[in-house]
Amino acid sequence: MTANSRLASVDALRGLTVAAMLLVNNPGDWDHVFWPLEHAAWNGCTPTDLIFPFFLLIAGASLSLATGGRWSRGEPAGLVLPPLLKRALKVFVLGLVLHLLAWWLMDKPQYRLMGVMQRIGLCLAFAALLGTAWRSERARWGGLAVLLLGYGGLMTWGGAWGAGWEPQTNLASRLDSLILGRWNYQWDAATGLGHDPEGLLSTLGALASTVLGLIAGERLRQGRGRSLWMPAALLLLLGALATQWVPWNKQLWTPSFVLWTGGWAFAALALAYELVDRRGLPPLGRAFGVNAMAAYAGAWMCTVFLEGFGWMGPLYRSVFAPVGALVGPEVQSLGFALAFVAVWSFIVWALDRRGWYWKL
Repeated sequence: MTANSRLASVDALRGLTVAAMLLVNNPGDWDHVFWPLEHAAWNGCTPTDLIFPFFLLIAGASLSLATGGRWSRGEPAGLVLPPLLKRALKVFVLGLVLHLLAWWLMDKPQYRLMGVMQRIGLCLAFAALLGTAWRSERARWGGLAVLLLGYGGLMTWGGAWGAGWEPQTNLASRLDSLILGRWNYQWDAATGLGHDPEGLLSTLGALASTVLGLIAGERLRQGRGRSLWMPAALLLLLGALATQWVPWNKQLWTPSFVLWTGGWAFAALALAYELVDRRGLPPLGRAFGVNAMAAYAGAWMCTVFLEGFGWMGPLYRSVFAPVGALVGPEVQSLGFALAFVAVWSFIVWALDRRGWYWKL
C-alpha cells in the first residue's frame, strides 16, 4: 500500500504540536508556570522541550510525503529542489519579519536575527538538499550518524574556540557571540558573550531531527507506519545511553537530545498512524495542522500587538484574577494559556471549514 501525500495522522500530530507551542508560549504570567510547561533551564528534557523537535521531525516527514515519489523516480535535483528551497526561504524571511514586528512594537533593546521560524526555514532547506542527495533509507541513517558524530565531535573537542556543553564556554555559543553579536537572543556587551537557543552551529542538531523525519515520512509514504515502533524504541534507548557522555540539552540541540526526542516523535507518529489512518479515529488537531504557519504567525502577531499596546496585562488581571483568587496563580496563568489556544482553535476551525489555507 502506498500512502497519499497527505496523511490525516500527520496533519493531526502537526496540529497538536502547534497547539502545544501556543500553550507554552502564552502563559498569563511567566513567573507562575507549572514545570511541565517550562523548558529545562539548561540540561534536561521537560515535556515542553519535546515540542519543537516534534515539529521539525514532522516537517521532515511531510517533506518526504510530498516529495518522496519524485525522489524515488530519480528526478534530477534541478527539477526537485527549486520549489523546496523557495519555500524554505519564505519561512526564513517570515521569521525575520515577525522578529522585526516584535522589536518595533515591544521596544526590545536589539533585533534578534535567529529564531524558531528561521531555524525551521534552514532545516527545511538543508533537509531538501540532503533528501535529494540521500535517497535511500540506508543513506539517510548513515548521513544522520555522520551528522550527529560530527556535531558532537565539534562541540566536545572545540579546543581554544570552546569545548564541552556548558553555558557560555561551549563552541556553539562562542560562534554565536562572534558571528551574531548583539543580534543574539542573549547578549552581554561588557563581556562580548552571547547565546541563542536557535543559534547557528546548534542548527546541525535540529537538522538531524529533520533528517529523522525524512526517514519516518518515507516509511509512512510507503504505508509502513507500523514499522516506526522499532526505531522509536531504539532511538529512546540510544538517547538515554548517550547521556553518559552528552547531556540532553535543547538549547544546544545535543546528539543525545536528537535521539531521545526522535524516539518519542517516532512513537507518536506510529500511534497517530495506527489510530487515525488505520482505525479511523477523528484526527484531533487537524485544523491547526493544515494551517500551521498561519496559526503560529498569527498567534505571534496577536501576542506582540497585545503586549506592544499594553493590553496584555490589564486583560489578564481583569478577566483571570478571579481564577487566581480561587485556585492560585499557576492555575490562573494556565487558564489564560488555555483560553488563548481555545481562541486560535476556533480561528483555525473556521478557516478549515471555509477551505482557506495559508501556504508559503
